[in-house]
Amino acid sequence: MTDKPSDTPPPPIRTAYLVLGMHRSGTSALANLLALAGADLPRDVMPADEHNARGYFEPWRIAVFNDRRLAAAGSAWDDPFAALAPPPADEDVWREEARGLFRAQFGRRRRPLLKDPRVSVLAGLWRSVLEAEGLALRVLIPIRHPLAVAGSLAKRDGFSARKSVMVWCAYMLAAEAASRDLPRAFVDYDALLEDWRPQIAAAEAQLGEPLPALTPTAGRKIDAFLSTELRRNAPGGDLSAVGEAGKMASGVLGWLSAAARGESPERTPLDQAAAWLVGQQALYGDLVSPVSADRSLARTALADAEGRAAFLEQTVEETRQEGELRAAFLETTVEETRHEGELRAAFLEKTVEETRHEGELRAAFLEKTIEETRQEGELRAALLEQTLKETREIVATLEAQIQSLYGTIGDMKDHVDSLTRTCQDLRTHARSLETQLKASQAAVREAAGRLEALVEPG
Repeated sequence: MTDKPSDTPPPPIRTAYLVLGMHRSGTSALANLLALAGADLPRDVMPADEHNARGYFEPWRIAVFNDRRLAAAGSAWDDPFAALAPPPADEDVWREEARGLFRAQFGRRRRPLLKDPRVSVLAGLWRSVLEAEGLALRVLIPIRHPLAVAGSLAKRDGFSARKSVMVWCAYMLAAEAASRDLPRAFVDYDALLEDWRPQIAAAEAQLGEPLPALTPTAGRKIDAFLSTELRRNAPGGDLSAVGEAGKMASGVLGWLSAAARGESPERTPLDQAAAWLVGQQALYGDLVSPVSADRSLARTALADAEGRAAFLEQTVEETRQEGELRAAFLETTVEETRHEGELRAAFLEKTVEETRHEGELRAAFLEKTIEETRQEGELRAALLEQTLKETREIVATLEAQIQSLYGTIGDMKDHVDSLTRTCQDLRTHARSLETQLKASQAAVREAAGRLEALVEPG
C-alpha cells in the first residue's frame, strides 16, 4: 500500500533580503531600491534626518536592539573589533528577543527586507533567528571606497580616517564571511548611482533569481530616487596615506570589486586583513572597545528616545484624525435627525388638514401627536448635540494629555495606555449612541404606523 500524495500545496517559501556592509556605504540606497522592486520594509522604519535626507529604510527598533546587544558584549557599532567580540553568556535570551522583534516588524510578510549594517557584525545571531523562521536568505552587499565612507563619517561623527578605514575593513570582512555559503551579490555603489540597471541585472544573476517585482513602474520610481546627489563624498583616494590600515583595506577593496565583476579572486587579501585585525585587537582591543561601547550607549538612548517620539507623534495625529471623524459623524447624525423630524412633522400637519373634515376629535388627537413627535425630535437632537460637545471636549482633553507626554518620556507607556483605554471608551460610547439612534428611529416609525392606521377610512 502506497501513501496518496497530499492535495494540499506546500506553503510558499518566504525569502528574506539582507543588506549587509558598512555604514555610509550605500546600504540605505540599495535597501530602498529593493523595496521598490518588491521586498517588504519593516513596520517601524527609521525616519530620515539631516545625515540621510532620503531615509534609512531600516527598523529603528531592531537597530536599537543591535546596539544594546553589542554593548552587552562590551562593544559598539563603531568598534573595529565588534565582530571579534565573544557573545554574552545569555545569548539565548538575546536570540529570543531578536526573534520577537523580527516577528513584530515583519509578521508573515513574504519577502522581509532586513537592513541594518550592525547585522553584519552580529550575523551569527541574526542568521540563527532568520533560519529558525524558515526563511530563505538572499544577501546584497554594497561596495563603496573606504575613504569615501571615511569622509562621510568624519562629517557626521568626527572619526579619523584610520578609524573609519579599520571599521570599514571589519564590517566588509564580517559581511563576506557571514554570507559565504548563501546566494549573494556584491554591488558597486558608485556604479549603481551612475546606471543601476546593469548593476542590478548582474546582482540578479549572482543571486540566481530576479527581484520579485522589478516592473517598469518600479524602474521609474528607482530612477527618481537614485541620483549622483547621493554621492556627497569623493569616490576614491590614496589608501596608502592611512598606513597599515589602508594597506589592508586596499586588498579587501580589490577583492570585493573583483567579486562584483563576477570574478572569483583568491582569498589571500581577506585572510591577511582578518589576521591583521585579530592582531590589532590583541594590542588595542581592551582600550578601543570599552570607549566605543560607552559612546554607543549614549547614542542608543538618544536614538530610542527619538524613535519613541516619532511613534507618539504618529499616535497623536491618528487620535486627532479619529476624533475629527467621530465629530463629523455625530454632526451628520444630528442634522439627519433634525431633518427627519421636520419631514415627519410636515407629514403629520398635512395629515391633520386632511382628517379635520372627518372629525374634530381625530384632528385634535393628531395635533397632540405632532407636538409630542416634535418635542421628542428636539429632545433627541439636543441630546445628540450635547453628546457631540462632550465628545469634542474629550478629544481636546486627549490631545492635551498626549502633548504632555513629550515632557516626560519615562511616563510614555502609562500615558499611551490611558489614551488606549479612553479611545476604547469613546468607541463604546459611539456604539451606544448608534443603538440609541436606531431605537429613536424605530419609535418614530412605530408612531407613523399608528397614525396611518388611524387615518385609514372606516
